Amino acid sequence: MQLNNTSQDQSPLIFLLSSVPTPVKPYITPMRTAISLLRSLSTSFPTHRRLIINRTLSLFNTTPLPHSTNPLRISLFHAHSSVSNFVEHLAGEDKNHDFDKDNESFNFDGSFGSSVDESEKFFKASTTTLDVKELDELPEQWRRSKLAWLCKELPSHKAATLIRILNAQRKWVNQDDMTYVVVHCLRIRQNETAFRVYKWMMQQHWFRFDFALATKLADLMGKERKYSKCREIFDDIINHGFIPTEYTFHILIISYLSSSTRGCLDEACVIYNRMIQLGGYSPRLSLHNSIFKAIVTAPEDSSKRYLNQAEFIFHQMVTSGFKIHKDIYSGLIWLHSYQDTIDKERIASLRAEMQLSGIEENTDVLVSVLRACSKEGDVEEAEKAWKKLCNSAQSIPSQAFVYKMEVYAKIGEYMRSLDVFKSLQEQTGSASTAGFHKIIKVLCKAQAAELAESVMKDFIESGKKPLMPSFIDLMDMYFTLGMHDKLEYAFLQSLEKCRSNRTIYNIYLKSLVQIGNLEKAEEILRQMQNLEDVGVDSKSCNTILRGYLDGREYVKAEKIYALMKEKKYYIEPDLVENLERVLSSKEEVVQNPKILKLSKEQREALVGLLLGGVKIESDEKRKKHMLVFNFNENSGVHEVLKRHVCNEYNEWLDLSGEKDDQLNTISHSYFGFYADQFWPQGQPVIPKLIHRWLSPRVLAYWYMYGGYKTTSGDILLKVRGSEDGVIRIVKALQKKSLTCKVKRKGGFFWIGLLGSNSIWFWKLVDPYIVRDLKDHLKPEQLSSDLKEESQTVDFDRSDSDCSEDDAS
Repeated sequence: MQLNNTSQDQSPLIFLLSSVPTPVKPYITPMRTAISLLRSLSTSFPTHRRLIINRTLSLFNTTPLPHSTNPLRISLFHAHSSVSNFVEHLAGEDKNHDFDKDNESFNFDGSFGSSVDESEKFFKASTTTLDVKELDELPEQWRRSKLAWLCKELPSHKAATLIRILNAQRKWVNQDDMTYVVVHCLRIRQNETAFRVYKWMMQQHWFRFDFALATKLADLMGKERKYSKCREIFDDIINHGFIPTEYTFHILIISYLSSSTRGCLDEACVIYNRMIQLGGYSPRLSLHNSIFKAIVTAPEDSSKRYLNQAEFIFHQMVTSGFKIHKDIYSGLIWLHSYQDTIDKERIASLRAEMQLSGIEENTDVLVSVLRACSKEGDVEEAEKAWKKLCNSAQSIPSQAFVYKMEVYAKIGEYMRSLDVFKSLQEQTGSASTAGFHKIIKVLCKAQAAELAESVMKDFIESGKKPLMPSFIDLMDMYFTLGMHDKLEYAFLQSLEKCRSNRTIYNIYLKSLVQIGNLEKAEEILRQMQNLEDVGVDSKSCNTILRGYLDGREYVKAEKIYALMKEKKYYIEPDLVENLERVLSSKEEVVQNPKILKLSKEQREALVGLLLGGVKIESDEKRKKHMLVFNFNENSGVHEVLKRHVCNEYNEWLDLSGEKDDQLNTISHSYFGFYADQFWPQGQPVIPKLIHRWLSPRVLAYWYMYGGYKTTSGDILLKVRGSEDGVIRIVKALQKKSLTCKVKRKGGFFWIGLLGSNSIWFWKLVDPYIVRDLKDHLKPEQLSSDLKEESQTVDFDRSDSDCSEDDAS
C-alpha cells in the first residue's frame, strides 16, 4: 500500500537545538553553492559517477556554517540510510510544495499570488510515497484478522477505551502492524484516531521513529488546525535529529495563525524564524503575507511589540526578490508609529522606498506619519503630511485630527489644538470620543478651565462614552488650581455618569484632606473600602494618614499606620519622619513587625485558587515559597478577581514587579504546607486530603479562577493532577449531592456540573462569589466571557471519561 505524502526523504542532519538564534541577515554559504552545483550534476551522471559526487558532498557537509554558534553535525545514524539517500534529500530541498490557497490572507492583486492550477500541478510533482504492507501480504491469517478488527473497532471508541483496547494487544503487535493501523485511519479520514494510535506507539519498547509517517500525520493535524497536536509531532521530529519538511513548517504556522488563542501568534513567529534559520527554507509569498497581516491586525497594545519580527519578515521578502505590496509598507510604518521611541529615519527610508516603487502613500500611511509626529512634536513634518492627506482623501479620519491636536499641544499651542478640534466638529457634525478626550486633556494641561468646562459639557450632551478619562483630567486641573468646589461637583457628576473608579475617589479624597475636611474624607474612605471594584490602596492610605498628622489626630494616625504596615503598603518618606515624633519608637515598630499569618478565610480561598491553577515556586532548598497568580487579560472575570486578590492578600504581595496578567507573593516559609501538598516535586498534584477541604468557599474561588460557564449554562472546573485525586474530588462532590462528569483534555481534567447540578452548585457557592462577578458566573444566564479551550470540551452526559491511559 502506498500513501502519498508531501514530505521529503528522511534527513540525516542533526542540529544542536539548545537555542534558536535571533533574526539575522541571510547569507549564502560556499557549501550551499557547491551542493547546488553537484545536485544538478547528480541527476545527469551515471550511477557509478554519482557515488563520487555523493562522497564529495559528505566532505562538504562536515564544514561548519560560518557565523553560526551551533555548527552542523552529520550522522548516518540509520543503518539503512545511504549517502545516496542523503544526496537525494538535498536534491529535493528546494522543491516547492502546494500550500493551501486559503492561507493567502491579504487581498492582493492576482499577480501577487500563485495560480491554483500551477500549485496543484506542482504539488503532485513533489509528492513522495509511504510504503506500508497490505493485509494480504502478511503471512499469518490470525494477524490479518486482528488488524482488520482493530481498524474497524478503534475509530468508533473514545480515547480512554481506545487506549485500553491497544493495551490489550501489546503481546503481539509490532511497528509494522501499528503503522498499518495509523495509515488506515488516515485513509478513512479518522485523523484523531490515527494520532492517538501513533502516540500509543511512541510509548512502546519496539517503537522506531518513522520520519515519513510522522510528517504525514503532522501535516494532516495542521490542516485540521489542531496546532497543539501538530506541534507535538513537529517537536518530536526535531528531537529525533530530523528537519521537518517545508510544508510541515508552513502548515504549522498557518494552524497557529488561524487560532485566536493567546500566545499562538508568538508561536507562529518562532516557527517562522526556525523555518528560515534551522530548515534553510525560503517561505512562499503567501506565508510572509499571512504572518505579517496577523501581526498588524493584532490588538494595538500587543502588536507594537512585534516590530522586530515584522522587520525580519520584510527583510526576508526583499532578499527573496518578492515584490513588496503596498500593505506591507503601510503596516510596517504603522508599527513604527506606535513605538514609544520613534525611529524617524526608518520611517523616512520606508516612505522613500515606496516612492521609488511607484506606490502612492495612502491614508493609512499619512495617519501613521501624523501619529509619529505627535509623539515627537514635529510640527513641520506633520503639516506636510496633513497637506497630503487633505489633497488625497475625500474625508479625513477623525484620528488624524487627534494627532494634529497632540502635535500642537506638544509645543504648547493649545489654541491651535482647539481650532483643529472645531474643524473636526465641522467635518463630522460631532467630534469623536477620542477627539473629546484629547482636547479636554490638552485644555486641562494648559489650565484653560473655562474652555475645558465648555467642551466637557458638549461631551456629556453628545451621549458618547466613556467619560471617565475626561473627568479625571478635569478633576486633576481643579485640584492644581485649588478649585475644590468645582472638583466636588465633577466628582458627583462622574458618579452619575460613570462606573465607580479608584482614581476619581483618590483625587476627591486628596482634595478633602487638603481643605481639612477629615470627617468627609473618612466617609469617602469607608465608601472605597465597601466598593468591591474600588477598594483602597497605598495612595489613599497615605492621603488620609497625611490628613490625620496635619490635623493632630494621632490615635487615628497610629491605627491607619498599623493597617498600612499589615498590608505592606508603601509609606511616603516625609510621613515616616512625622510618625517618628508621634509613635513611641519607630525602631520598635520596625524591629518587632507583626508576624504574617493567613486568616481562616484566606486559607480556604487559597486552596480554591490552587485547585484553579495558581502556581507555587520554591527555592532550591524548598525553604521559601512564592505563589504566582496568572490572570487572563481578555477575561472580565479575571479582571475583577485580580482586584479582589490584591485586596485580600495585599500584605503578602510583591508589587514591585507587578504585571498586567500576573501577581506574585513574597517568598515566605509560611507557604511550605501548601507547597508540600499541591506542588511537592515542582509539579501540580491533588492532595490526598482534598476531600476534607472542599468547603463552599474553596469551590467558589476554584470556580472564579479556574472555572467556566458554557453557553448551555453548565459549569466546568479545570484541575491538574492525577486520576486518583480527581476521583476523590468527585466523591466529595457526590457527598454534597452534586453529580458530575469528568473529561480529560490535554494535561487537564475538566469536571462538569451539568444541567440541574450546575444550579445546585451555584446555590452552594453563591454567598462566597465576589459580588461583581455574580452576574457573569450565574448559570441561569449566558456568558460571552468564555475561553476557547472550554468550548471544545465535549461532555457525554451518559458517561465519564477519567482514564489515566488517555495520555494526550
